[in-house]
Amino acid sequence: MARNSARERLEAALARIDDPKGEGARTCLTVYREQAKTAADAADARAKSGISLGPVDGTIVSIKDLFDVAGEVTRAGSRIFAEERKPATADAPVVRRLRAGGAIIVAKTNMSEFAYTGIGANPHFGTPANPADRKRVPGGSSSGAVVSAADGMCEIAIGSDTGGSCRIPAAICGIVGYKPSRQRIPTDGAFPLSYSIDSIGPIARTVEACAKADAVMAAEDFAPLEPTQLAGLRIGIVQGTPLENLDETVSKRFAGAVDQLRKAGARLSEEKLALLADMAEVNSKGGVQPAEAFSIHRELMSRRADDIDPNVRVRLERARNVSAADYIDMVRQRAQLIRLMDARLSDIDILALPTTPIVAPTMQELAPADEFARRNAMLLRNTLIVNFFDLCAISVPIPRDGGLPAGLMLVARNGQDNRLFRIAMAVERLFGG
Repeated sequence: MARNSARERLEAALARIDDPKGEGARTCLTVYREQAKTAADAADARAKSGISLGPVDGTIVSIKDLFDVAGEVTRAGSRIFAEERKPATADAPVVRRLRAGGAIIVAKTNMSEFAYTGIGANPHFGTPANPADRKRVPGGSSSGAVVSAADGMCEIAIGSDTGGSCRIPAAICGIVGYKPSRQRIPTDGAFPLSYSIDSIGPIARTVEACAKADAVMAAEDFAPLEPTQLAGLRIGIVQGTPLENLDETVSKRFAGAVDQLRKAGARLSEEKLALLADMAEVNSKGGVQPAEAFSIHRELMSRRADDIDPNVRVRLERARNVSAADYIDMVRQRAQLIRLMDARLSDIDILALPTTPIVAPTMQELAPADEFARRNAMLLRNTLIVNFFDLCAISVPIPRDGGLPAGLMLVARNGQDNRLFRIAMAVERLFGG
């Protein structure tokens, strides 16, 4: 949307939400129509007076159905929660910070139930269709977030990322998604999937828009981004599993992206990360994130398992028998591997790899449960690395001449968020963004 007045841009966003031929009904579970108009008029009044509340002042924002809004039930994509949970008593901190920064919150968006698939399907509230091809899934779990941003229902969407839930949908829908160093942004007031791994990130059309939202949610000052020089930048191209079984589109696009980086003068190196095998060994005991997810939903599974999305229920069920001893071992082993990975990356500016090894599957392809599970695992494969090792990462669209979108994931050490944004902006410009 063009940068006209906040009210004009809001009306355009609401028109997209209300379009009977569009995806608004499946994307936006709650629309804050009147509140948003009031906020937009206030933003316009501030602009006329030369007053700004910060980088997202007057920006149209959607929030995932995971975040508490005072007086509302937080559904987390679940019919059970819609029926049983009490309304939140306060806004989540990220919602408060966005409001205080002048953001115009237009809607709460759909998601995978409990944020627990990378597909983005939701049997309770419908599945928003991928803007690149309406027969395909949008990716998840932040499915409504990505469609709201890509389809013009907002300018920035706020999602969560526990295994790739901001980056996967951004990659397969052709926009930008960010996973921060998790400690920077409070997860209070966001219904959890994994207490020790959950993070909150933005999805938008540009790197700069994501950086602005990230700064506000992290309560950090924002300075206009200056792209880093790519010439001489040390970029590690991750070898091994992350490059295995790429579909033809992703393989071709990734090779082209790497070639562009090389021609721009980046110093590329092939990085064989032995720590990925250690990660797989730890997760072979059940995984920290699945164990935490089951503990959160254990009581619900005992009462209403049949009312949970079957594709979510089967993932929860797999962690039922993880012992306390195994969980403690996994937590300790993961902490050690995080330290080792940080040291391993000390002489590399960023890692680069395909965000997902495959493009967006069609909804029809996912009808068999075993195929749903296989494609879900594929979509999560590369992004999960970042969450396990507590790194920060961004997915940037790779240039395409028609065809389906694919994303380039740029990964940096924990705490290098601002530097990663500057590098990502340089890559975005290199790609013609």
